[in-house]
Amino acid sequence: MNLTVKGKQIDVGDALREHVGTTLTPVIEKYFARAIETNVVFSREGPLIRVDIAAHAGRGIVLRGHASAEDPYAAFDTATAHVAKRLRRYKRRLTDHHKGRGPEAGDELPGLPAQQYVLADDAETEEVPTEEDVPVIIAESATEIQALTVSEAVMRMTFADLPALIFRNKAHGRLNAIYRRPDGNVGWVDPENPTAAATKAGPG
Repeated sequence: MNLTVKGKQIDVGDALREHVGTTLTPVIEKYFARAIETNVVFSREGPLIRVDIAAHAGRGIVLRGHASAEDPYAAFDTATAHVAKRLRRYKRRLTDHHKGRGPEAGDELPGLPAQQYVLADDAETEEVPTEEDVPVIIAESATEIQALTVSEAVMRMTFADLPALIFRNKAHGRLNAIYRRPDGNVGWVDPENPTAAATKAGPG
């Protein structure tokens, strides 16, 4: 696994780099023996040190964890504990993944090519947006909406620490969305099949 440790407005010494490698590598490789790369970034967040961990464990699988503390070692250990907790939670599914029955095994339904955009936040301006206003695009990139089961989608959303995820439901091929609710549970949006909806409505 390729491990990169960087610091933003903070000096990351050899001792801290060694601690990151000896602590985090066994945690990731216990479940992903062929993990592609892991990036660990230390940065200042006011009086605290923030640690962001991003592990690219396979196609479409990104595992994230973060924490803040006064001490960089404490921040890193807490972030690593969050990552380990998520991995333990999905241990059985990850075991199936290694045996060839996981998210990447036998995908008959292809993903959908898509464009991903980052839009400027209107809240940062004093003007009130109107229907005619066009959002300002800050960045864009190519991506893929992957074909997943609902449980796989929940696992990947949790791993990547995302607020929401769009995916192609393997059960029927339509686009679905899941999101983290304020109460901590996961919401799931499954649009009705247009053909079935038209049949129910009957002739106009």
